[in-house]
Amino acid sequence: MNMRRSLVPDLANLQAFECAARHGNFTRAAEELNLTQSAISRQIRDLEQQTGLLLFERVRQRVLLSDAGKRLLPEVRRLLAQSEQLMIRAVASAEKEESLSIATLPTFGSRWLMPRLPGFLAERPSVALHVESRSDTFDFHEEGLDLAIHYGQPTWAKAISTFLCSEIVLPVANASVAANLRIENPSDLLGAPLLHLTTRPRLWSQWFSAQGLKVDNSFRGNRFDQFSMVIGAVLAGMGVALLPSYLIEEDMRSGALVPVLGLPMATEFGYYVVMPEDRQHNHVAMAFQQWLLGQVSRPRA
Repeated sequence: MNMRRSLVPDLANLQAFECAARHGNFTRAAEELNLTQSAISRQIRDLEQQTGLLLFERVRQRVLLSDAGKRLLPEVRRLLAQSEQLMIRAVASAEKEESLSIATLPTFGSRWLMPRLPGFLAERPSVALHVESRSDTFDFHEEGLDLAIHYGQPTWAKAISTFLCSEIVLPVANASVAANLRIENPSDLLGAPLLHLTTRPRLWSQWFSAQGLKVDNSFRGNRFDQFSMVIGAVLAGMGVALLPSYLIEEDMRSGALVPVLGLPMATEFGYYVVMPEDRQHNHVAMAFQQWLLGQVSRPRA
């Protein structure tokens, strides 16, 4: 990739800009970065000359971000954060022969992947893992990630999606709530406190429809924007929720959560392992994908 050196930013100058913008004061920025005020001023001036932008307006004893500075600041913060992550990953993997950076859905990662991950590392102790949570699609090259576990459709730009598993949801509650409700058929749930995932507002409606019931009040009840919070609410006795079986294996096994009806439903989408098209030769990522496929093909002991 060819790049004009005159357009490559000096990270020290970007750091001085971000710090001065945050404090609104060059002196405080200098104190934080252990530099002199004149050094901060020089770095800001160099950045202004390089970009051709006036980044600060000097008003009395204060410096205020210009409109151009306000537009630049979010991008500078993103670049500094990426640079820091790059160095952290490099240092973390320095003693390992291989590294793998993966993205996973937050709740799927914490409740399904993490209990199994020690098994993968036991098989490949030479791998240094970096795991991040992502709920939406992203650019693999911008994020510096090798692989993602995704829920939805197998449509990801410049990437190949491999089917991992379907999603099966079932109505569950904690043992005490389930005993008190005494649900015997789907219509009994119409009077129960229903819990919802904000990003899937029609889930209960679809479940009732699958049971042959068309109801208008299936949207009532408390809402949460993560499955982890819905699970916490069910465990706390707040009501009944439709939860993916993969996410509540341990809770079902221990009896903390119980099905209020044995009527599971497959949702319209599934889980996929996604890798960039140009990284199919990454043998560590391919090994991780094969390991994942093996994990869903057999229940956990």
